[in-house]
Amino acid sequence: MTIYRGPHPFLFGNWMCWIPIVLLLFPSSIASYPKLSDRDWPWWRGPNLDGSVVSDKDVILPWDSQRDVRWMADLPGRGHGSPTVAGEMIFLATCDESQGSQSVIALDRQTGQQRWNTVVHASGAMLKNPKSSGASSTVATDGERLFINFATGGKVILTALSLEGDILWQHTVCDYQIHQGYGASPALYEDIVYAVADTKGGGAIVALDRVTGKLLWQQSRPSDPNYPSPIVLKIAGKAQLILTGCDTVTSYEPKTGEILWEVSGATTECVTTTVTDGLHVYSSGGYPKNHLAAIRADGSRQVVWENGERVYVPSMLIHQGFLYTVLDAGTVACWNSATGEMMWKGRLGGDMSSSPVLVGNKIYAINERAEGFVIEANPRELKVLGKCSIGDEMFASPVVCDGRIYLRVAFHEQGGRRERLVCIGPR
Repeated sequence: MTIYRGPHPFLFGNWMCWIPIVLLLFPSSIASYPKLSDRDWPWWRGPNLDGSVVSDKDVILPWDSQRDVRWMADLPGRGHGSPTVAGEMIFLATCDESQGSQSVIALDRQTGQQRWNTVVHASGAMLKNPKSSGASSTVATDGERLFINFATGGKVILTALSLEGDILWQHTVCDYQIHQGYGASPALYEDIVYAVADTKGGGAIVALDRVTGKLLWQQSRPSDPNYPSPIVLKIAGKAQLILTGCDTVTSYEPKTGEILWEVSGATTECVTTTVTDGLHVYSSGGYPKNHLAAIRADGSRQVVWENGERVYVPSMLIHQGFLYTVLDAGTVACWNSATGEMMWKGRLGGDMSSSPVLVGNKIYAINERAEGFVIEANPRELKVLGKCSIGDEMFASPVVCDGRIYLRVAFHEQGGRRERLVCIGPR
């Protein structure tokens, strides 16, 4: 292990309170969290697991690139994973594609100054599709340690690190054959961390003790390429670990790995992480067919509705009984989540890869050209409230917490490409 420390971008802090009782606000969808503060964005899709913000106080939408940027920090290498914000630190995965090395870096939350850079794998990074990277997973934290997945040297490996950047333990999820890329992020539930790798040679989902790395259970997965992250949600009165893709939607019992139910309600290759209204889960994919479906998660195996829309890469939002989707081709749509009735659909522009964020009643979506759109979460009509942009390219999903917006953006300068983390917020 090689650890680099010195000036440049992220730091950490206080974990003494449970995420405020979002359980009261969202009793149907929140399972059991580690101890974290409501100022944080501790894992993929944020504290509520659905891309929504705990509080929209002080969040500037739309924002002005001249007035509202607090700081910008240069990032080494390339990655499409979102920033993870916790305490006084920000954590990101990154890849030096010239060497094939994969690292986790820590930046100071207030200044963007780099605090440490830990090389997790010195070589062997796996990527293929030009829209993929060797660091497309998002770091997860329980407030005491960090977790990250990398596809490297023909395997997917889950690594736990300390908050100071020391590697604590590693576990090989399975052998891995690269198809398009790898981007599934770790998921946390109670004292468990989960990792999945779906691949042509037959993949696996594993559950490990967060502290020791001890394997608690493992289930084999079909021999298909597939990309979603696992997620534990409280649905139909109980915690369920949901995975979509490989032509099925599968519910696992989180503590034992027992398959609770499985239904042919997905296409082969999916990317999105599902959301729930407390009764349904939503599957979407893009190969070999375009696909969006609602499945009852009570074990009845009922596909309630489906259509042929291409919601392949950006994960969906659910708000007050309506499903808001950003489609890969640059359009946005609203559906009645219970019936599948399309409420409206319209074009924003540019291809979309990052997942939108719900801030109060505003949806913030960004295309691959780093152009942002602020849309009202209104089922009656498509209403674009404003636009904002910075940089030239963006694949990572935005993070919004404690009144600030964090964007992992690429700038094309002097014939080269440079990634930066941009912090936007009131001064």
